Amino acid sequence: MALTALLVLELSLYAGCFCCGIVTAASITILQGNFGGRCILYGHVNYSANLIGVQSATSPSLCYFISAISVIVAVVCFSLTLYWLYAFCIDGDMSRERIWMSVIIGLCGAFLFFLLITGCMLKIGRDSLCSSVTSTVPNITSCEEAQTKSWSSPLKGERFYNRLLKAETAVWVNFFFWLIIGALAVFHRHRSSASKAGGFAGPAGALFGETHGTAEETEPFVNRHARPQ
Repeated sequence: MALTALLVLELSLYAGCFCCGIVTAASITILQGNFGGRCILYGHVNYSANLIGVQSATSPSLCYFISAISVIVAVVCFSLTLYWLYAFCIDGDMSRERIWMSVIIGLCGAFLFFLLITGCMLKIGRDSLCSSVTSTVPNITSCEEAQTKSWSSPLKGERFYNRLLKAETAVWVNFFFWLIIGALAVFHRHRSSASKAGGFAGPAGALFGETHGTAEETEPFVNRHARPQ
């Protein structure tokens, strides 16, 4: 029962990471489309004739990088979810080898690194853009208020702040989920190593290294018959 609960928790985390990756990628992609393909992170705006325009923008590759990282994480999470659902529902096998746990730990390290970079880019880039907006556009005190202002055509800035905030929030939630996944993988690996060191290792690939031998397997060791004279 404990193994099933841990597996369900892990699958739920993978599903959550998948959703977060899709939300981030979709938000950034839609935002780029609304601003003519430009990446407005770290950008500067101008104000003329009661219209807000983009004076300078970052290279589109920055937004492409954020979207690419989010999509890669989502694809990996989707693949892992499908694999474990197949193994659990079709094969009835919840086992994993030590090499598999090492791979998961490696993935966690890589994804945490790139998600941290992505989250910082979104946070700093959004703050830089909002600083330009509040200092340039009159009669507003927050970046969110600029969404109610008119933007020069063909720009569509009605929800630019909400989309940036949604993308950033999804990245940090994704980061937190991968922290938990990494902790679970380390726990599984440590538990398996401790079981083997204690002489209770199960078959290769057992989730925690436990085994439950049958009577036929244990009889030669615990119930030896006396040899006939």
